[in-house]
Amino acid sequence: DQAVDHVALALPHLLHVDGDGAGRDPELGGVAHQIGGIRAPDLVLAGQAVDVGTGAADPAALDDGRPVATLALAALTRTEDDERPREVWARAGVLVNELASPALALNLPAQTDTPAGVLAAAARSRGEPLHLSLRALLRSPPRWHVAGRTVYVCENPAIVAIAADRYGVACAPLVCTDGMPAAAQRALLEQLAKADAALRYHGDFDWPGIHIGNYVIRRFGARPWRFGALDYAPHAGRTLVGEAVPADWDPDLAPKMADCRFALDEVNGWLDFIERNGSGVAIRPERMEIVRGL
Repeated sequence: DQAVDHVALALPHLLHVDGDGAGRDPELGGVAHQIGGIRAPDLVLAGQAVDVGTGAADPAALDDGRPVATLALAALTRTEDDERPREVWARAGVLVNELASPALALNLPAQTDTPAGVLAAAARSRGEPLHLSLRALLRSPPRWHVAGRTVYVCENPAIVAIAADRYGVACAPLVCTDGMPAAAQRALLEQLAKADAALRYHGDFDWPGIHIGNYVIRRFGARPWRFGALDYAPHAGRTLVGEAVPADWDPDLAPKMADCRFALDEVNGWLDFIERNGSGVAIRPERMEIVRGL
């Protein structure tokens, strides 16, 4: 893994020590060796960390604030990605809280030769939403059958519930970021992007929603889905507050939002669309692309 290799090479310089990791602080002295020992596709649990000097187990070695963790995170973090520590560790093959904040998905097609693939196939056969943990996604990465296929990405879990209730097995593949994507969501979106899925993103029409949209579109090569200036038509709602965030995909969106001064929640937009166009799978596919096979 190139990122990990770069950390192992960079840490001696960050620490101002020799290449063998010798330094003034005995705990810092072994940082380069600890990080250098992590190699994809191997996965390391944070609780399995050891003290390099003594060889004794040190489950807290990678906790926030510890010198090892602080220096490694500083070297691994990509400032443009707005990552939290758990996401940074996951990229480096270190699982921290691997069962927390699972990714929510609906109708993702996968090969059934991994635990996550079996779960995804079973849920898809019934049109039921599925939670996928970071553990399931990284320990035995599923093989997603999404090459050349549209996978829709939404911001709010309620959208997945609405889609499952309204369309069930007729719904196109759908993934939820649940706000700014956490480690499991990022792992899943990266897997789908690498499997050549055509990701289409929609979120809240507010400044945090635009910020999340910029990230998902930039980081995973997604395209906007009903998420432009022409789709923003609020007639009421909560007041739009905060500093304006330009939308990378549509230069007209932020000025229009700032002028109207209304935030449009993703869920309300969906419900309004369904009310105006009918319910169930009778919605014309050219109007509601998420319904497939009509």
